[in-house]
Amino acid sequence: MISEVYRWEGTWDSELPRTLVVCCSDGRFQQAVDDFLNGHLGIARYDRLYVPGGAGALAASGIEFTRAHSFRKECEFLLTAHGIEQIILLFHGPATDGPDEAICGDYRRILPTSSAKEIRRRQEQDAMEILQERIWTDVAIRIYRCEVASDGVVQFVPGGGRDGE
Repeated sequence: MISEVYRWEGTWDSELPRTLVVCCSDGRFQQAVDDFLNGHLGIARYDRLYVPGGAGALAASGIEFTRAHSFRKECEFLLTAHGIEQIILLFHGPATDGPDEAICGDYRRILPTSSAKEIRRRQEQDAMEILQERIWTDVAIRIYRCEVASDGVVQFVPGGGRDGE
């Protein structure tokens, strides 16, 4: 047990972030995700929904209806309670030349005999399913796929989305 008190040098900001990021809880990607959001998209403060499968947790993927419904309800709460204006949905896996170890473990669980290419296709289908959901009507949605290349380089590839009304 840690007995020392850590005191953060910053101060608490009572204003709620207006962006929600839905990302896989796989810790191997977290630094890259933070750097992408802050350095590339200019988003320093955001609400986080980090779960196995990331954005894929919001899609039924053929067998996960109950789970998807639960996570959609959590998102719906955040949309309303925090006044979310933008959602960043992240999927992850290997680039076309990338290592199989980069395949999302949750997708591997759901689709145990599928190739990386088949899982990528399922993620694309899931992204389209998520965009069709009615709870997202008043928010901008941006979708990215975090890919690992054969040399270990991580890149974020736009995967679609739509602007809120």
